[in-house]
This record gives sequence, structure tokens and C-alpha cells, in this order.
Amino acid sequence: MTIYRAAQPGADPASSSHLPAVRRRRTALRLLLALLAVALMANVLFVEAYTSSGFAPDHAGQDGEPTGAVPAGVRDGGPVLDATGPQERSLRVPDRTIALTFDDGPDPTWTPRILQVLRRYGVHATFFEIGSEVARHPELARRVLAEGHQIGSHTFSHPQLADLPVWRQRLEYSQTQMLIAYATGRSTSLLRPPYSSVPDALKDRDWGTVQEAAGQGYVAVLNDLDSRDWARPGVDAIVRQATPQGQAGAVVLFHDAGGDRAQTVAALDRLIPQLQQRGYRFGTVAEALGSNLGPANPPAAAADVWRGRGLAWAIRLADVSWWVLWGLLILVGALTLARALLLLLFAVRHSRRRRSVTWSWGPPVTEPVTIVVPAYNERTTIEPAVRSLALSAHPGVEVILVDDASTDGTAEAVEALGLDNVRVVRVPPGGKATALNTGVALSRNELVVMVDADTVVEPDSVHRLVQPFGDETVGAVAGNVKVGNRRGLLGKWQHIEYVMGFNLDRRLYDTFGCIPTIPGALGAFRRRALTDAGGLTTDTIAEDTDLTMAIHRAGWRVVYQETARAHTEAPATLGQLWKQRYRWSYGTMQAIWKHRSAVRDSGPSGRFGRRALPFITLFSVLLPLLAPLLDIMAVYGTFLLNRTETAIGWGAMLVVHAVTAVLAFRLDREPLRPLWTLPLQQLVYRQVMYLVLLHSAITALTGRRLRWQKLRRTGEVDVVPAPGA
Repeated sequence: MTIYRAAQPGADPASSSHLPAVRRRRTALRLLLALLAVALMANVLFVEAYTSSGFAPDHAGQDGEPTGAVPAGVRDGGPVLDATGPQERSLRVPDRTIALTFDDGPDPTWTPRILQVLRRYGVHATFFEIGSEVARHPELARRVLAEGHQIGSHTFSHPQLADLPVWRQRLEYSQTQMLIAYATGRSTSLLRPPYSSVPDALKDRDWGTVQEAAGQGYVAVLNDLDSRDWARPGVDAIVRQATPQGQAGAVVLFHDAGGDRAQTVAALDRLIPQLQQRGYRFGTVAEALGSNLGPANPPAAAADVWRGRGLAWAIRLADVSWWVLWGLLILVGALTLARALLLLLFAVRHSRRRRSVTWSWGPPVTEPVTIVVPAYNERTTIEPAVRSLALSAHPGVEVILVDDASTDGTAEAVEALGLDNVRVVRVPPGGKATALNTGVALSRNELVVMVDADTVVEPDSVHRLVQPFGDETVGAVAGNVKVGNRRGLLGKWQHIEYVMGFNLDRRLYDTFGCIPTIPGALGAFRRRALTDAGGLTTDTIAEDTDLTMAIHRAGWRVVYQETARAHTEAPATLGQLWKQRYRWSYGTMQAIWKHRSAVRDSGPSGRFGRRALPFITLFSVLLPLLAPLLDIMAVYGTFLLNRTETAIGWGAMLVVHAVTAVLAFRLDREPLRPLWTLPLQQLVYRQVMYLVLLHSAITALTGRRLRWQKLRRTGEVDVVPAPGA
């Protein structure tokens, strides 16, 4: 499709003396929107991954990480390790004393139930809480303290601390401390390292993390007995494993989060009264050790409270954004599958119906046709384009070249061809829509075909294109446009896109009576339909989409004629491709917005507005705009989630695209050889199209009016490409 240089009259503020300031403000606004989108995505991906234990350490033993052999007194001592002073201490709880401890909370389901059991028996316990969960459930952390229990740190995201560099370890401690301060107004000096066990299981690298935590003021609390409730072995087994031998005291490990803890609740309801009957007393770690430790949860610094508040809100925003993204991802997946199924059902049906020997549009159409070719500086491509039209097999063809003030000799090149059925009309610069309207006004026939100046049309295409006018209800016909310059990788990718994304979709849209665009490269119209639609306008920069929607609203049918083929020159560079698709995407959004009032109309306009506009918006704008989520989540999942599941999910989408591509190529009777580039197209080309669409959406939101631009042509399409090229 040719892009013209003329600005839209009266629409762009180019004549204003304030243009630079206007552009700066709009550019700043677009940049702000883009930065906000990037910031939101970064917040979701990184914060959510961090708070959900999504980081997988890929190294261990960082330089500068404290290491050292575990002292024998620690390995053989009690579960409470205090290395904050000049000499490490290993503390045990007294005989007949139980310090119940709970890891991984707070959890909105199980923490309240466990608190209820503890309250029933008048027992206090210590809850080692994960910072990210405190941010999500601060009210539970407050309740824990309000009911007389103690809170300790279980890090922010539950990592294997020994596998982390020192800076990450410190971050885990400080963030949890800030969130506890935000939720409760208190601090803690107790730390239970994730995946820790009894003292004699400590390895040298684990002792290094204990020393580092002690440097930050933390006392490490391991355990004497592990109830193994995390494995859900049954209530009897949990009670047996949490019961000390003889009269020994113990720090006992339970969990109040991380899965179904019904067995934990039931086991506590049996364990506590049994041990109380044996003369055991229960208390927090601080209560069990008495004066050996400092205050349980002293007041927190005001600065920590405020920093914790900011961190908590960031986590909540990430959580909300994450669920929104997952909802959108499900929507994209559903729309993608729905589109594939619709194409499979209706495109195949459409093709079989058209190929049936009984199919007919009506009486053969042989009346003369006027072909209007708008051109601005198209000398490189104009000669083969006009020659292919003038030599059309349809009887009575006249070609009108409307030269929009070209400066490269476009008109002279056409005149030099000496073709009797070609007229050259020179007009002042006014843009493509004005040039087309001029050509239509000068035409001598009722049937008008519009063709771009960079397009070569097959000999019988014009004749095939006008056959649907045998049906008096048809007002416009879309042709089958192919990429002519498909030798390079970029050309092959665009060829796949044309066959899959344009021509296959037109079969579906044709079935539902809502073809959104008659392509400028090849389209046919009744003059009456053009008149009823008000002709081409400069209201949008996608004059072809705007006109097509206006024809629908005027009550005319718009159909697709797949056997009328034309070969256009696609952009040869990414820069030129960006300009073209940016204009197309933005123009489509403009046209949808312009015709939005159709949803409230009656008659044909209302039927189009209520039936077609939502369909077009859903599959032509919303689905492409949201489709990048599939790739973003694939990358995210590869690094931060289950790689196997991610590969299966992304592979399934690739299979859907591959099946759709094969279907499209078969229906269009195209060789399948170019499809070897399909995986690369999905990985590279599709990402460029996503960015173009995002650019267009931001432009639409900021209200900027796009001016016509001229694409550089190479003149590669001078003949119809050989099959399979």
C-alpha cells in the first residue's frame, strides 16, 4: 500500500506557531505512558517473582561470604544459636518446656485456625513469618502479637540463604523486618533460616549464614523436633514426631502455611493437652529461655514502619497486576483458540462453498470497468503496475492514473507507455483520498476498481474481481493481495502474514459479513455504493478502512473474492515496515472510533455497529494488542517458573499458529515452503508488530494526528512472482 505525503487538511496543527511546544508535550505524554507501562510490567514481573520465591539462585559461595567450620559446641548444643556477641552461645529450652514454632505464615486460612487452638489451651507460640506474606496479610501478624505470641523472621521470600550472596541475604532480613514493623509496629531479633533443621545437621556454609545474620543482630532458632507436618503423614505420625522423649524440653517445628494444614490443626488439638497432662508448660521462644534472650518484639523504628508501608503497597500492586495479567493471558489464550476454531470451521466452509461447481454470484459481469491508480513519486513501480492493468483480460477497461503532483516523472513514465486505454490526470497535492475521489469523478463507468501504484495485477484478476457485482446487494469487493517481493527473510515473513493474517481472516470476516478493509492494493466498488458512503474522506489516515465501514453502514454487502490476485511490493526494511504498519494500525483504530456511533443506529448501520464493530475490535485490535502477553509470560516462565510447563504452553500456541498457517496456505493454494521461517517469524517479526501496535495505541490515546509519509520503493515487483517463490 502506498503512503502519501499530503497532510490531512485542517486536522494537523502544523500551521500553528506553537507546533514545537505541542509536539514536545505530546511526545512527553507518550513517553510517560510508555514508561508507566514498562514500570508496571517490571513491577509485576520482578516484585511478584521475588515475593513468590521465584528467584532460583544460579550460584553459591560468593566472594566475601562468611564461612567457617561449625563449632563443636554449636553442633552438639541447643537449637537457639546466638552469635551476636564475642562468643557464640548455644541455648536449650528447659526440661518439661515446649516452644511451639510455626513457619511460612501468615496464612488467611490456617493461621486463624491454629491461633484458635492455641487460645483454647492458653498456649503461646512463636510464628516465624515470611515477609511477603506479612505484606499481604498484615492483620494476621497484628493478631499474632495481640494474642500474646511472638513473631520471628523467616526471610522475605523463603530462599536457601547459603546459596545467596551476602547482599541478598541482608535484603531478605531487612525487608522482612520492615514489613513486620509496618504490620505490627514491632521488630524482631529472632530468625529461622528456611530449610534449617536440628543443630547437628548444620553444614559449614549454613554456619556462615548464621554468622552473617548475627552480624545483623539476629539470633538463629533451629529446632529439636520436626513434626514433619509439611508432608501430611497423618495426625498420629505428626503427634508422635512432635512429642519429646522423657522430660526433655524442645523447640518443635510446625507450619501454619504452605498447603493444607488440617492435619496440623488436628495434631495440635491432641498434642497440647497430652503434654500438659504430663506436666509440660508451653511458651514462646523468649518465654522458654527467659532472661537468656532480650525482649520478644521491641518497638520498631518509625523509619522502618514507613519503609515497610511503601514496600507492602508495592507488593499489593504487584499482586493485583499479576492477577490482571493472568486474566488477560487467559483471555488472549481463549481468543486465540476461538479465532483458530472459527477459521477452521468457517474459512474452510467459505472455501468449499466458493469452489463448488454450483457456486455463482449471479449473471456474468462484463460491463466496462474504470481502474483508478493514485500515485505520488512512484516512477520506480508505476510502469509494470499500469501495464498489468491496461492489458487486463476484462473487456472495456480504462485506467486513470491520478498523479498527485509527483516530482520524479511518474506521469511522464506512464504517458511514455503509449497505452490507448490509459489516461493521466495531474492534480495539485491533496493526498491519496483526494486523488481517488478525483479518479472516481472522472470515471466513465459504474464499476470502479482501485489499485495502488506499486501493485502488479494478474491478467484475469480484474475480471474475477467484479464478478460478485452480479449480486445487486454487493457494493464492494476485496481482492486477494500477495507480497510480490518475498525472496528475503523479511519478505517471506510478510508473505506469511498476508496469507494468514489478512486473506485468511477475510474469509472469516466475509462469512460474518463484516470485512473491515477493502485493501488499497486491489478493491472494486459500485459508484452508487461510493456515493452512498460519502466517498473517501480525510477523517482518518486509513481511508480504505474508513470507506469500507461507511459502505457497510450504507447497507451494502462487502465480500471477498479470493481468486482475484494482485502482487504488491512490501516494505524491504524494518524501518519502512514500521512506518507502514504504524499507519495501518493507527488508521484502523481511528476508523473504529469514527464509526462507533453505529452501535446506536437503526437499520443497516445499526446492524453493522452492533454485530461487526465488536467482532472487528475484538480480533483486529484487542487480540493483537494483548497477544504479547503470551511471549512475555513465556520468557518469564522460562526463567522464573516451571520451564517444562512453560515450554508446553508456548509450544501449544506455536502449534496452533502452525496449523492455522498450513490451513491458510492450503486454502490460498500457496506452496508451504516459506513456512520453514514461521518459528523465526513468531520470535522476531511478531515482536516488531507488537511494538508497532503499542506505538499506535499510545498515539491514539494521546490524540496525535499522524501525517502521510512516503515509503521508498525498489521496483522489485515488475512481474507476477513464480509459484513458491
